[in-house]
Amino acid sequence: MRRAGCLVAVLLLGGCSAGHPSPAAPPSVRFSPGAPGAGDPYFPTYGNGGYDVSGYNLNVRYNPTDGKLTGTATITATATQDLSQFDLDLVHLTASKVTVNDAEATSAAAGNELVITPAVGVRRGKAFTVVIDYGGTPGQLANKTLGDGGWLSSAGKGALALGQPESASTWFPVNDHPSDKATFTLAITVPDGLTALSVGVPGPRTSADGWTTWRWTESSPLASYLSTVVIGKYRVTTTTHNGKPMVIAVPESLPANGPAAKSMARTGEIADFLATKFGPYPFDSYGGIVVDDSRIRYALETQSRPTYGEGFFAGEANPTVVAHELAHQWFGDSVALERWQDIWLNEGFATYAEWLWQEHEGTESIKGNFERTYAGFDWSQTPGDPGVAHLFGSAVYDRGGMTVYALRLKIGDEAFGKLLTTWTSEHRDGNVETADLIAMAEKISGKDLGAFFQSWLYGKKAPTY
Repeated sequence: MRRAGCLVAVLLLGGCSAGHPSPAAPPSVRFSPGAPGAGDPYFPTYGNGGYDVSGYNLNVRYNPTDGKLTGTATITATATQDLSQFDLDLVHLTASKVTVNDAEATSAAAGNELVITPAVGVRRGKAFTVVIDYGGTPGQLANKTLGDGGWLSSAGKGALALGQPESASTWFPVNDHPSDKATFTLAITVPDGLTALSVGVPGPRTSADGWTTWRWTESSPLASYLSTVVIGKYRVTTTTHNGKPMVIAVPESLPANGPAAKSMARTGEIADFLATKFGPYPFDSYGGIVVDDSRIRYALETQSRPTYGEGFFAGEANPTVVAHELAHQWFGDSVALERWQDIWLNEGFATYAEWLWQEHEGTESIKGNFERTYAGFDWSQTPGDPGVAHLFGSAVYDRGGMTVYALRLKIGDEAFGKLLTTWTSEHRDGNVETADLIAMAEKISGKDLGAFFQSWLYGKKAPTY
């Protein structure tokens, strides 16, 4: 994510007592509810426990006139314990019917959770399918520390769903934490004349009775906050790049050849340059969406198709922000976080990618960016454990970027280059923590880097380099 205005930009149990054996299970099996949170130290209630989602298949209809959304979510998952109940995250919307493995289940809303009790408990290691019919008026998730994320309507003209660290639960039932990545398929129906954009490979569009259904498929596992839907009046350009579809969408309200369009047109070029540093591009499609909504003052690395607030292109073309969000396709999307504390792994490498691109363009060297940032930095802020209030603070972005460059100086260009490509290949489609990077950097370089990372990620004074 990059926020505008500064170079940083933005299934599941509870409620029943454990210990009731399933009629279909041996008497020794004791089923229990899955945890109502994924256990993230920063956000303990985000996500849920007891299962692992493999895929979301959504069929959604949205009417901007009355702001109503209806949908059916088909969720495939595997139980990681003997489940009597499980939770899904769902905000503002209500489930009208739930089945688990084709058998009707009971469900109840509990705050931002949908608590589901299947007719028969689900054994550990068994795959199961949940189908949920739901609907209502979607809205925002209020986060007093980080600001609002989720569904934003636009005065009857359209809507969008966007936000970090959570947003997906405002428009579909989900395990809303990046540690549980899953594939994503969306069919979204909107009135004729409106565009409905999302992530992944575009599918066939169909129209009937004044409504058009747009289809999107992301076959690589994604963290739920990296999904999006954007509905409105857009100029959409669909081409191919390296044999993969590239979808660029710019609002009709912005000039056809203005700064936003010019910046988006460089998406393929920038992705190709970053691939020479980070390894092969990790997804089946490319693209970008510019959002004409003053409430979106950031850019977000929505998977395969980043979303940009229009403010980034208010004066002139801005390929640097494009480089930042495209770098996230490797660092943050393909290689995702296991816990939010380690967000510097996303933003530090994306900041370093900005410096790479600016040096490539000839506007400023990496060394110059590093030294200028180093000279003016407040070292009391640490990226390795920034705290919830500073999750998107300058330490995560700027000190994170400096840590990446200082690591390059510490281990040398050859080892550093190997580290970048090994990191993105060995952890592709997976989840990581800071300890994983330290271990890999030490293995590749043959150096003990404990003191280095301690000073750069957790120290309260300027590290030497």
